[in-house]
Amino acid sequence: MPKIAVLGSGTGSNFQALLGEFGDEIALVVSDQPDAGILGKAEAAGISTVVEEGGHDLSARILKHLEGIDLICLAGFMRLVKDPLLSAFPNLILNIHPSLLPKYPGKAAWEQALADEAEMTGCTVHYVDAGVDTGEVIMQEEVAILSDDTSETLHARIQLAEHRIYPEAVRLVLGKIRGGA
Repeated sequence: MPKIAVLGSGTGSNFQALLGEFGDEIALVVSDQPDAGILGKAEAAGISTVVEEGGHDLSARILKHLEGIDLICLAGFMRLVKDPLLSAFPNLILNIHPSLLPKYPGKAAWEQALADEAEMTGCTVHYVDAGVDTGEVIMQEEVAILSDDTSETLHARIQLAEHRIYPEAVRLVLGKIRGGA
């Protein structure tokens, strides 16, 4: 059975969505924030946790904890993933982003969409590469922007879509890992 590590910096809502589907396969949660909510959720589920705070060698320090891991899922991890982690897990690091990439990369994408007066946004699961939200798209889901949307209401609806498609995309990638594709 493939083993998954989840990297997160925040409350862990996407981790919770993954936990519901892949609880037996999630072996480790790593956070760069010692008070991140994701850590408490992982501990409550009996999953090992590690805190590695920022710094220029963060990816190298995280890599030291990933022996036996087959897939990495970023869940609100607010740091750039760099080498040697990228090289050690080519096309095996996934991220969920709150926009229809390539539109609105980076932080607070839902606010960018509102400021742009867009009619549609959504979320994207993609492979992580050396760029900021530039990796190959695995799956997307559209979310309409309503005339009375605020930053909070739009973000909440995008998160609901994220919680639907992230497990689906992980299942797809795990199928490739299991099948040797």
